[in-house]
Amino acid sequence: MSLIRTLSGAKPKIALPKGAIDTQMHAYLPGYPALPGGPGLPAGDLPTPAQYRQFMDWIGIDRVIVTQGMAHQLDNSNLVACLEQFGDIAWGIAAVDASTSAAELDRLSAARVRGARIMNLPGGAANLTKLEEVDAIAASRDWMIAIQFDGSDILDYEERLSKLKSRWVLDHHGKFFCGVTPDSPQVKATKRLIDGGRCWFKFAGAYESSKTGGPDFADVAAVARSIAAHAPERIVWGSNWPHNLARTQADYPDDAALADTVLGWLPDEEARRLALVDNSQELFGIPPSEGR
Repeated sequence: MSLIRTLSGAKPKIALPKGAIDTQMHAYLPGYPALPGGPGLPAGDLPTPAQYRQFMDWIGIDRVIVTQGMAHQLDNSNLVACLEQFGDIAWGIAAVDASTSAAELDRLSAARVRGARIMNLPGGAANLTKLEEVDAIAASRDWMIAIQFDGSDILDYEERLSKLKSRWVLDHHGKFFCGVTPDSPQVKATKRLIDGGRCWFKFAGAYESSKTGGPDFADVAAVARSIAAHAPERIVWGSNWPHNLARTQADYPDDAALADTVLGWLPDEEARRLALVDNSQELFGIPPSEGR
């Protein structure tokens, strides 16, 4: 049976604030096949901007950050095409490195790209060996960097991360695959990096690293609450749509329930407004919006 993405239904019990930004999702259009070096395209029907707009209406999202999928490696053509379809509600995170020409970087900026991606897991186009070269590119364009790696090793990278010139976000709840608690050294290192003034922390894809599992993801929740209490001005949120790791229907989450779970880790409406609106605007350098 082909995987089917639910795009409508009962809305989340927690209402998203006006101007809410989804800072973690991917979108795809026909005509852009997967490239060597990365994973294949997502399972099921191609998750297009048109599908995602239905998802936005369901969940209550007003604006979106589209992240370059690993399937397309350093070719950002699909990303640019998706941003054109989304129009002025969307901005992008591209995959670039020192081989990316100035002309291409100009094209990406003109297409509303506002960030670069470091992906240090299998299939990533630019990994942590390229951290400083990607930081130089981002800093020269006033872009941010989205950084994803196994946070179990964050102590090994803390010094380098602390020296970044660009604003950056630690993706996917830190992806502490080793399993951590709020008192773990890895979480303390994350808080130190946040205190340095350039680091944000993203709530997205809790199911990818949780050891305790759903529906409450208690281990990820404990760390998320601790970091949110430490620095409420540095939390952002993403849906992680279309859940690229889901290959079967059984793997696919209930997006409304997942939004309620994760947004419930923030203590109140003001904390959610910070995470979904103000913090995201600051991280990505995008203007305020009137919202719905």
